[in-house]
Amino acid sequence: MSNGPLPSERCLLSLLCNKQIGDKVRFLGCYPKENNDVEALVDVKLLLETLKSEQTDMGQWVHVIGYITSVDPVSPMTATDSRHPSRSKTTARVGVQALLLWIARGLDLGTYEKSMLVDANQDAVSLAPKNRDAR
Repeated sequence: MSNGPLPSERCLLSLLCNKQIGDKVRFLGCYPKENNDVEALVDVKLLLETLKSEQTDMGQWVHVIGYITSVDPVSPMTATDSRHPSRSKTTARVGVQALLLWIARGLDLGTYEKSMLVDANQDAVSLAPKNRDAR
């Protein structure tokens, strides 16, 4: 039994809303957000002494490790859906208290997402109940 901190769980931004308050996560995000259905509201107060301006540049992809502080599955957005200007868009919002934040250098977003989906599928298969009714 270790007395150290729990490891973070890698998670796609789009799946953050499935996490519980208090879960420690690691995810990749960009500001302003892409057209996602999930918005991470990252609190960087604990990082203010070490945070560099380049880490918060618009369009910068960053890795974040932190704790989930709130989950709001569906919140109305102030922006409208560009395909249907008369309809307001809804998005899930997740609050995260950042412990670490660093720039994602040399990132191939497509490859990253594919590897995350492969990992998620492998986890789902390993957690699936075994068929004990094989005759």
